[in-house]
Amino acid sequence: MSVRDAARAMADDLIALRREIHAEPELGRHLPRTQERVLAALKGLPLEITTGRQQSSVTAVLRGGRPGPTVLLRADMDALPVTEDTGLPYASRIAGAMHACGHDLHTTMLVGAARLLADRRQDLAGSVAFMFQPDEEGTDGGGARLMLEEGLLDASGERPVAAYALHVAANRLPLGLFASRAGTVAAASDGLDVTVRGTGGHGSAPHKAADPIPVLCEMVTALQTFVTRRFDVHDPVVLTVGSIHGGTKRNVIPNHASFSATVRTFSPETRARMEDGTRTLLAGIAAAHGLTADVKYRDGYPALINDPAESELAAGAVADLFGARRYLAAPHPTPGAEDMAFVLEEIPGAYLMLGACPPDRDFSTAPYNHAPQAVFDDSVLPDGAALLAELALRRLDGHLTGGDQSDPDQTGSDQDEAPSVVQATA
Repeated sequence: MSVRDAARAMADDLIALRREIHAEPELGRHLPRTQERVLAALKGLPLEITTGRQQSSVTAVLRGGRPGPTVLLRADMDALPVTEDTGLPYASRIAGAMHACGHDLHTTMLVGAARLLADRRQDLAGSVAFMFQPDEEGTDGGGARLMLEEGLLDASGERPVAAYALHVAANRLPLGLFASRAGTVAAASDGLDVTVRGTGGHGSAPHKAADPIPVLCEMVTALQTFVTRRFDVHDPVVLTVGSIHGGTKRNVIPNHASFSATVRTFSPETRARMEDGTRTLLAGIAAAHGLTADVKYRDGYPALINDPAESELAAGAVADLFGARRYLAAPHPTPGAEDMAFVLEEIPGAYLMLGACPPDRDFSTAPYNHAPQAVFDDSVLPDGAALLAELALRRLDGHLTGGDQSDPDQTGSDQDEAPSVVQATA
């Protein structure tokens, strides 16, 4: 039985697991119920399993029947602090928490991949490490970095040669379409916190005070000009000030005022220039008005960058398993961020998106990931599991055409079923 057919044969089990996880979402690093479900789902497989010391991570290693390298497959497990509003029969039972980004599907797909590969263990020329990660939605480093610190890349005894991950989309892509690209896939996301310090006073006599509020406003405007005039439009920066605080009353000049922003960049070089330039710019504006500024630039997630060769392998795997029309070469990266970037900083790999918008919705207008109304279709679970397994099989075979191949008639049928690229980019 092919990987694809074997995955589809376990569809009912995958759907049941996904819905159990969806109904009891957990936030952040500590996901005891989710971890328990993952461990139960992996029970009986020939895996070497370890759990995290500082968070509810699970790392499982499958050793093949023949010697060879290690490949890493990853899924994130955490939910979001969102109150679900979908009306689904398996909707979240936990107040204020929801799997609004599809991590319940990612976790289930990786369980499915582990089962598929375990059934083919004797044919594997190497090992597969399965990375079940908490806290992808964290803003200060995320669970991936913590797993790396705890020795993820040494789990099999040798550093993986490649890493792969999937992420579902509730909109933007039609159901069943995979999308990725070589190079930058997602932006780096850093935090900027600024406090402007002056001298308070009465609103009727600003000349006797050092008012931080107009200086802060000048900084916000100057940052937007800085972005558009100092950086290449083809290597852009997205800077959004999301929070401003200052003062207590309309006729009182405060001692200080503050703002916070998110800064998104698409290359390591621009990321470094943005931090240095921002500090210089804000300090200069404050000094020009006789004030000071405390500038804290917090590193978040780096840019997620696909290795070109691994991206080519992934595109070929999609085409051979499901038909060429099931893959879209994305023209641009997304300004969203993902902490799989920490893994791909260490080892080459590929990260793909998978459309999971239900067929009765218009993917171009459906609610985004993170929305209380976001809905993901269970039908993508077998295909996601199959692709993850196929990526490991091909990489361990050491060439682009390894693993199970679909026959021409089967591929043609899939092409007829799959949405067109024109639809996907409309």
